[in-house]
Amino acid sequence: MTPARRVLVAGAGVAGRGVVAALLADGASVTVTDGNAERLAAFADTGARTALGLTEPPAGTDLVVTSPGWRPDNPLLLAAAGAGVEVIGDVELAWRLAQRLPRPPVWLAVTGTNGKTSTVTMLESMLRAAGLNAVACGNVGLPVVDAVRAGYEVLAVELSSFQLHWQSSMRAHTSVVLNVAEDHLDWHGGIDDYAAAKGKVHTGAKVVVHNTADEWSGRLAAAHDGTRVGFGLGTPRPGELGVVEDLLVDRAFVDDPASTAEELATLGDVLPGGPHNVANALAAAALARAHGVPPEAVRDGLRAYRPGPHRAAPVAEVDGIRYVNDSKATNPHAAAGSLRAFESVVWIAGGQLKGASVDGLVAEVAGRLRGAVLLGADADVVSASLARHAPDVPVTRVPPGDDGAMTAAVHAARAMARPGDVVLLAPAAASLDMYRDYAHRGDAFADAVRGLLTDGGPGTG
Repeated sequence: MTPARRVLVAGAGVAGRGVVAALLADGASVTVTDGNAERLAAFADTGARTALGLTEPPAGTDLVVTSPGWRPDNPLLLAAAGAGVEVIGDVELAWRLAQRLPRPPVWLAVTGTNGKTSTVTMLESMLRAAGLNAVACGNVGLPVVDAVRAGYEVLAVELSSFQLHWQSSMRAHTSVVLNVAEDHLDWHGGIDDYAAAKGKVHTGAKVVVHNTADEWSGRLAAAHDGTRVGFGLGTPRPGELGVVEDLLVDRAFVDDPASTAEELATLGDVLPGGPHNVANALAAAALARAHGVPPEAVRDGLRAYRPGPHRAAPVAEVDGIRYVNDSKATNPHAAAGSLRAFESVVWIAGGQLKGASVDGLVAEVAGRLRGAVLLGADADVVSASLARHAPDVPVTRVPPGDDGAMTAAVHAARAMARPGDVVLLAPAAASLDMYRDYAHRGDAFADAVRGLLTDGGPGTG
């Protein structure tokens, strides 16, 4: 495929910078538009033109490459489609550029409501333990366009539903939908459309991996023709990866799945622990094994793996109370996985729910809650759910507009907690009502906890 020569890049964020660099290197004439003049200023010396806040493509535009976060009903994107101009995303562009290389990289693609980043970074570690020139990229931080241009041989690609919405020709070697739960319904319009976007990851894949415990994951896999491989926390059947006692076991990528199995690792090799992380490790192992990674590299990759920040990260122990930062739990499904890992929790929650319901989450974890501290735009929604499903759990609200909201939340949680409890930041919601992103929110929590250590208490770090 020969790229279009006159390209409009919609969005001047991280993904946009990689897209512009790739297009310019390929000889395209590039214009960048964004509603933020400061972000556009970063392109002043790149050779690309800039235009603030366009609502229709410039005359003669051949292609629009949109930031994954731009909604399909954005006026500029609607105008482009109405004018017959193709609109794609950064992933689609990366795939098209990759196919023009003498040896295109192998794509191992991961999506799902939760666990994507943990899975692709575990997968990267397994691939590298096998001696492969591999990298985690996509929604995880390194744009996939940049990974393609850097010449990696194997890509562990994290894909959001937004990115999948804007791609059409990608054909991964192996793909997985880890799980599907309510999230981004404000963007997609409903769970069916959200799931359909996730399911696009399987199109044309040779091996389709699914979560045996997740109905949507199984349904989406069944709609495609690739070899299907399951993973789950129980004893695996032929064609699955699973757990036998304290072992992670493969009964899919062995010579005789009906009668043999291969030991991959132990539960102790998975850090941090907890059922959701074991499931992520099994999913990563399935993708690695599909690419021919030997069992010992799966084990060594897990042992070498270090989780990213703000993912069930211990911060400190103060007066016998542990403080854990899982700010990355930006929806109810993720928060549920985090809460299940602890027996007695003071839960700090709230933010932007993005249309998701918390009733199922609250009903499930009510018995684990010592108390709850709520903050953010949808605190009322969480509070109402607690009143319905956990009426005996004490609830503290942090007032809107409190400049020290997280400090106030941590102090309120400390007052509720008892030695042996965990104070857990697992908001079940997005952060942009109060913070730059989930990392900023997690840093605020960690700073507030560290402040307890200077308040005269006898805690340890």
